[in-house]
Amino acid sequence: MKQHRVAILQSSYIPWKGFFDIIHDVDEFIFLDCVQFTTRDWRSRNRIKSANGLQWLSVPVGADTRRRIQDVAIPDPSWQARHWKSIQHVYAKCRGYARWRPLFEDFYLGTRWDNLSAMNQAMVRTIATQALGITTRFSDASDYAPEGAKQELILDLVRKSGATHYLSGPAARAYIEPARFEEIGVELAYKDYGDYPEYEQPWPPFEHAVSIVDLLMCTGDEAAYHIWGHRQART
Repeated sequence: MKQHRVAILQSSYIPWKGFFDIIHDVDEFIFLDCVQFTTRDWRSRNRIKSANGLQWLSVPVGADTRRRIQDVAIPDPSWQARHWKSIQHVYAKCRGYARWRPLFEDFYLGTRWDNLSAMNQAMVRTIATQALGITTRFSDASDYAPEGAKQELILDLVRKSGATHYLSGPAARAYIEPARFEEIGVELAYKDYGDYPEYEQPWPPFEHAVSIVDLLMCTGDEAAYHIWGHRQART
């Protein structure tokens, strides 16, 4: 039987490099945006590194948690120009700025985003394919009409996607029952984020837990090396 490696995560706003590391390691990546929205979370915000330390970039979507991620509207577009201005201010002198400016400038100034899930998914797909050369297939959980909640929802998606292997983020160890995956004949693995090399980042000390924007702006076309390429170089 041919292997089919799958990962399932909620979409995030300009997520960190570990998000793309998981995408790179699987054959199909499923956006889990049919679940409840959580406030003050990675769904609608992320961080960049500035002269004053870590700086949050937050998309104003309100505090209502009685919505699914895919239903979260973005009523006011004024944040887009502000976020782009902040990114320009922080990274204009970095080696990758000229290389990636058109991509991000088009994202922030070329499109009026009115739905959080659509925006997050579009940016993740664009960065994955155009900036990192990832060939993974993307899909949306809603396409599979999944049933159940929490672990049952994941198991249903795993079955319906035809997965033979499921790659999970490490935080899911708290609620995942490995035996349930064994029962359906799916091999379970957890992603390890512990081996990323540092790169030249403005305003030390170095911080790994920042948006992928930081890595792209600081390393240019070498971003993939700092996510997974360094592992291949050691073999």
